[in-house]
Amino acid sequence: MNIGIICEYNPFHNGHLYHINKVKEMYKDCNIILVMSSSFLQRGDASLIDKWDKTSIALEYGVDIVIELPFVFSTQSADTFARGAIQILKNMNVDAIVFGSEINDIEILNKIANVQNEDSFNISVQKYMSDGVNYPTAISRTIKDMLNIKIDTPNDLLAVSYIKEINRQNTNIKPICIKRTNDFHDKKLNDTITSATSIRNALRNNVDIKQYVPEICYNYLQKELYYTEEYFDLLKYKILSASDLSIYQTVDEGIGSRIKKMILKSNSLDELIENVKTKRYTHNKIKRMLIHILCGFTKKQALKMKNSEYIRILGFNENGRIYLNKVKKTSKLPIITGYSNIKSDILDLELKVSQIYYLVSKEKNKNYLMELEYKHKPIIK
Repeated sequence: MNIGIICEYNPFHNGHLYHINKVKEMYKDCNIILVMSSSFLQRGDASLIDKWDKTSIALEYGVDIVIELPFVFSTQSADTFARGAIQILKNMNVDAIVFGSEINDIEILNKIANVQNEDSFNISVQKYMSDGVNYPTAISRTIKDMLNIKIDTPNDLLAVSYIKEINRQNTNIKPICIKRTNDFHDKKLNDTITSATSIRNALRNNVDIKQYVPEICYNYLQKELYYTEEYFDLLKYKILSASDLSIYQTVDEGIGSRIKKMILKSNSLDELIENVKTKRYTHNKIKRMLIHILCGFTKKQALKMKNSEYIRILGFNENGRIYLNKVKKTSKLPIITGYSNIKSDILDLELKVSQIYYLVSKEKNKNYLMELEYKHKPIIK
């Protein structure tokens, strides 16, 4: 069996290790193919540690192949995030994907995915949004109205997006859920399996997190960390120097004007988000807008970059190498290991945003880190 996992690992923690071990328990001798967000993530955050360290950690804990989910998918809404990831896993010939879920009922998730294809569903969502409700809440309320099912956690909503994409792309990938064991947004450390949010919060406040992450990950977390708020000055310059923020992906014309106004009253990223936030625009949606502004990702580019153009391998072990040699013969997407293998607008953008990611580094030779993105070979375990 070839099993897909879609992840961000921000950072890798005991819950992620539980996930991998559960897959190995469910499917003996399977290949685990990981599609992983790299420098910037779905909730508008920078990755705490870079893609190469995350790849090394994943390989150490039993993943066979690590594939990069490009920026154009990794920093967008659940449906776009899922589209890019499922396109990659489809071409990697995975048999199933295994994901965490609070509901932990695949029949219910399938039912929700199917109802979202109905015209009445979209009409209801648009009605709620016209009343000033944000998009995730509009979806949750419509699901409650139509199916009498409450679903409002990001992981369950993302799971539904995976299932919708599996159906839309007409793949044979089987969606499988396992029970998620912690609150995704809890800012307090709990038990030995706790949320990535709580770990990031603890690290920011110099609280020891040793019991909450596997040992190898803990060692990597002693290195330089990349916090989203450290990009605030770069973002502020970009906002002040832009004549029209609405050219950037996910930035509506009205909210663009509000961002321009509020940047002059804000002294930190959190302050800017709080000043901009409205009922219509969630905290995470605003963070995604700001990342798109920071990285210069425009709506025009997004229209041209709707589908995966390649599969970029970040690392593999011996089992992964054997599997890659097989799948190269059947994949409709080119499987690449670097920037010289293919011409792609998505890949060109990936290089740019990866270099922006390193701009806040405190390393004396940060230019070396920027060059490393272009020169780095896949990590082989």
